[in-house]
Amino acid sequence: MSAPAKASADPAAPGERQGTRRRRHKGIAGNALWFWIFVGPFVVGLLIFSYLPIIWSLVLSFFEAYNTATPSKFVGLRNYVDMLTDHNFLSSLGTFTIFAVFIVPLTFVLALALALLVNQVKIARAFFRSVFFLPTACSYVVASLIWKLSIFNGVRFGLANTVLGWFGIENIAWLSTVDPPWYWIPLVTVRLWLQLGFYMILFIAGLQRISPTLYEAAYVDGAKPGWQVFRYITLPQLRATSVAVLILNLIAAYQAFDEFYNLVGNVNYARPPLVYLYSISLGSIQDLGHGSAGALILAVIIMIVTLLQNRIFGFGKAGD
Repeated sequence: MSAPAKASADPAAPGERQGTRRRRHKGIAGNALWFWIFVGPFVVGLLIFSYLPIIWSLVLSFFEAYNTATPSKFVGLRNYVDMLTDHNFLSSLGTFTIFAVFIVPLTFVLALALALLVNQVKIARAFFRSVFFLPTACSYVVASLIWKLSIFNGVRFGLANTVLGWFGIENIAWLSTVDPPWYWIPLVTVRLWLQLGFYMILFIAGLQRISPTLYEAAYVDGAKPGWQVFRYITLPQLRATSVAVLILNLIAAYQAFDEFYNLVGNVNYARPPLVYLYSISLGSIQDLGHGSAGALILAVIIMIVTLLQNRIFGFGKAGD
């Protein structure tokens, strides 16, 4: 009696397996549907507001386009030649170079120092991380206006001049065009205040990945706490993080706009590339052809510099 019962159960097994496959297929289809429901709006927005403008900017760079986003006359590479020989555009690249010379090393050193200090704190470590990271959430425009109207406003009651007055130093016109170029101090300090916390968090993440056994082995070998341990253990292990910080910091310096535009405006003596491209594309000239060509030249420069940094420092290599 048991054998027939077993035989009668066998034909039902393929049906059960087929039903299981159908349920699994419906589950996969349902997951894909919910995936596109959540991701679809972001993809559509990325295509409309990022990729399509980039493609259209590439098209406009080969045409004359004055006061309109519709190309009118094909000019080939003339816009690129004009931008590469434009004194104002080359001067803006020089302004960026000066800004990068100040901001990149200062950000790297100060962010690493803050990360080392905060990582050594045993009490309220999360509090200190939040305090230093909080300025990252502030708008560049808002911070620039605070620097301009309250701290470095150039009058006697400004915060910077008030502090200098305690030491008998006369008022300084921080944002004036007259030498010495004091305007670099507000420009650099506002960028430092806004971005130090972000790079500090990156360094803290790198420090937490270093195995404590390396420090124990260094102490056993006679290494002294402080400079020797930092030089031979900590810094080599932070190689990948350090290169990432340098690359991100340099790219951010190329994209400097808000602090320059809101602190000193569109002036020749302190005008980075984006401020100049903004002035010719959306200012009184509204030359979208040359503006698009300049933007693509700037993008190529950023790409080349990033690849050179990657080649020199070896981004992604192990820190040993």
